Amino acid sequence: MSLGMFTAIPLPRHIWDDSCLNLVLPCFPLVGVLLGAIWWGFAELLVSSGIHVVLAAAVLTVLPFLLTGFLHLDGYMDTSDAVLSRRPLEDKLRILKDPHLGAFSAIMLAVLFVLQFSAVYAVIDGKKTLTTLVFITVMSRCCASMSLLGLSAMAQSGYANMLKQHVRVSHKVFVLALAAATLVASYPLAGLCGLVAVISVVLGFACAMAYSYKEFKGVSGDLAGFSLVISETCGLTALGVIQ
Repeated sequence: MSLGMFTAIPLPRHIWDDSCLNLVLPCFPLVGVLLGAIWWGFAELLVSSGIHVVLAAAVLTVLPFLLTGFLHLDGYMDTSDAVLSRRPLEDKLRILKDPHLGAFSAIMLAVLFVLQFSAVYAVIDGKKTLTTLVFITVMSRCCASMSLLGLSAMAQSGYANMLKQHVRVSHKVFVLALAAATLVASYPLAGLCGLVAVISVVLGFACAMAYSYKEFKGVSGDLAGFSLVISETCGLTALGVIQ
């Protein structure tokens, strides 16, 4: 169910069971494992193939969004449009649900891809540890899961309210354990670069979520997607900068 909801990866069967809705968010970080593994595999393949670094960086920048069907990117654009409008809460909520492309979302989309492309280029050109890509996707989804499970949902967000039904403390503990394991494993498996990138993901997500949560007085799928995209950009940027 988590794979079908959060990715665009073709599946042999799409199974939906309402009794398992409370497991969708706890399993979200596990989706990150698969997405990160694919991202890492493509990165190793492109680098070893000798393809020009600019083309490789372009493919690796777009690939995560393709794998998720642009789901989180949509939330990033919608939230950017609403937040940057600097209007009253009622207007922001209306803009958040507006399917039309706004000027602010277009601007922020351009900023995002410039930053991500530059970061991925630096990672490849600097021959950084590419296994870090897996840790970035897992940690960003741990943060997204915990924000949706632990924060008050916006009344207008049917998505967040639906997935929070019948969630137990054990589900939250599971996500926290995965986040802790990701942080601890990042150093021995990806070195200092991996550890710094994972910490940057957490800090980036925390800042983005704190800001958007304050603006909307609650959390939603769009806000989680917004924060997830920003957090991964922070992780990639940190990975590209650190020597």
